[in-house]
Amino acid sequence: MEPKLDFVAIGDLVIDAFIRLEQAHEVCNMATGKCELCVSFADKVPYVFSEEVPAVGNSANASVSAARLGLASSLIANVGDDQHGQECLASLKKDGVITDHVGIHPGLKTNYHYVLWYGKDRTILIKHEKFPETMPDIGSPTWLYLSSLGENSLPFHDEIIKYLEAHPDIKLVFQPGTYQMGFGIEALAPIYKKTKMFFCNVQEIQKILKTEEKDLVVLMKKMHELGPEVVVVTDGPAGAYAYFEDTAIFIPAYPDPKPAYERTGAGDAFASTFTSAIILGKNVEDAMKWASANATSVVQFIGAQKGLLDQAGIEKMLSEAPSEWVAKKIN
Repeated sequence: MEPKLDFVAIGDLVIDAFIRLEQAHEVCNMATGKCELCVSFADKVPYVFSEEVPAVGNSANASVSAARLGLASSLIANVGDDQHGQECLASLKKDGVITDHVGIHPGLKTNYHYVLWYGKDRTILIKHEKFPETMPDIGSPTWLYLSSLGENSLPFHDEIIKYLEAHPDIKLVFQPGTYQMGFGIEALAPIYKKTKMFFCNVQEIQKILKTEEKDLVVLMKKMHELGPEVVVVTDGPAGAYAYFEDTAIFIPAYPDPKPAYERTGAGDAFASTFTSAIILGKNVEDAMKWASANATSVVQFIGAQKGLLDQAGIEKMLSEAPSEWVAKKIN
């Protein structure tokens, strides 16, 4: 009999091709705070270097994170029957992720994204293949981690709900991607209602709730009312917030003196590490510390997975953190 899975992630699987830019600039709207990446139009724009990173995506990153932390981790995703697909499968297997539930589809191409990397942040050019999506028999894993799926995936969410209803012992984590946020709360109401732990960033929770409210405690309470028992909201280098059992806490970002090199995957690292820590028996405050440390490690490298730590690596970072770095109650 196969061992019970601790962590099964569902979401799109892609290859990211990073293109490091220097001859570019930002144009920002002071009223909205939104910025655009600009390069010279109709010209030859030199780049510094490029690097392919296989087997990424919110859920793929999460599955690798959980595997490195010692959990029995699997991924439900799709690839094409091409070289890129083989590269993704090989990369996942190397990290100990169980790939039995990754579908391989003849005649289709593996998702391939271009990451325009300028400064410390990136703009991603995306294109998703229309893979057939079905919910495989995964038994009853301890946790199901749902994240970014494509624009045609709304019916697939109904299949996920049916599976959860047939396997009530499975706990659901939801870290919505762009299209899932676009579907709206009403369309995904059953998902929100089933969710045990929810993750997003500050801008995303405002977008989901369709509000300009800035008080994070108010926002987290509103999200909690939709169903999630634990709501976690990240705010980049400013830190992260959690709401659970009528308590709101805040933790500053891990006090690493080194500046971030590249920020892709920091949110995925935070959410998946927090979840893994809870599975491993940690409380919310300790899970916040684990998550912050791993997210800080990730942004020191190119891509979302190279900097992901094992338990020993996280414990080492925590042992080196100043004593005043703690989670504090804010309500």
